[in-house]
Amino acid sequence: MEHVHDDACCAPAQPVAPRQDQLLTALRLEYMTVGWNVVEGTIGISAALAAGSVALLGFGIDSGIESAAGLTMIWRLRAERQGRLAGEQLAALELRAQKQISGSLFVLAAYIAADAAHALWTQHRPEFSAVGVALTAISLLIMRHLAQAKRRVAVALGSPAMAADALQTTACWWLSLATLIGVGLNGALGWWWADPVAALAIAALVAKEGREAWHGGHDCC
Repeated sequence: MEHVHDDACCAPAQPVAPRQDQLLTALRLEYMTVGWNVVEGTIGISAALAAGSVALLGFGIDSGIESAAGLTMIWRLRAERQGRLAGEQLAALELRAQKQISGSLFVLAAYIAADAAHALWTQHRPEFSAVGVALTAISLLIMRHLAQAKRRVAVALGSPAMAADALQTTACWWLSLATLIGVGLNGALGWWWADPVAALAIAALVAKEGREAWHGGHDCC
């Protein structure tokens, strides 16, 4: 199988496992990503609707986008592992996957920003969500592990698409943190505006990651 190389990714400094093993590791990470985000999104959106939380709703919708990105990567990784594509065809698939993932981040950022601005304008006051706090706290741990593991395998594979997916998972970590802060401040201090302000911070972070993923702004090293 021809190694797909991109100037944005450098070769790892240490010897790595055979490429087929790295592809299998990457696939396992993507299956974990999709599985967790289906659970996370279902609970998050339900909790957001019950509490009227803009930040929590954006968090839940991001889980759906993260799942879609995971499915895109599964499609790309399986194509290489099964030998269906190689050379220029595989490079084109790699680029297509990278653009699809980064594009989904722009869509999410626009939605969250519009919803948060509307909540601030109407002074919508969400209720406290204990479920949301617990969910985002757990997500912080899971997303951190997945993001680090994806960055390592992106280096080993020399894959900008995998690096972009790692960026999206990192954005999900930041989103979890911002949501936890917004929902927590609303519950602890009654600061209703903390929820939509946290959502605006989330939108800015997601848009930044989307831009960098689109242009390959992060080295996978």
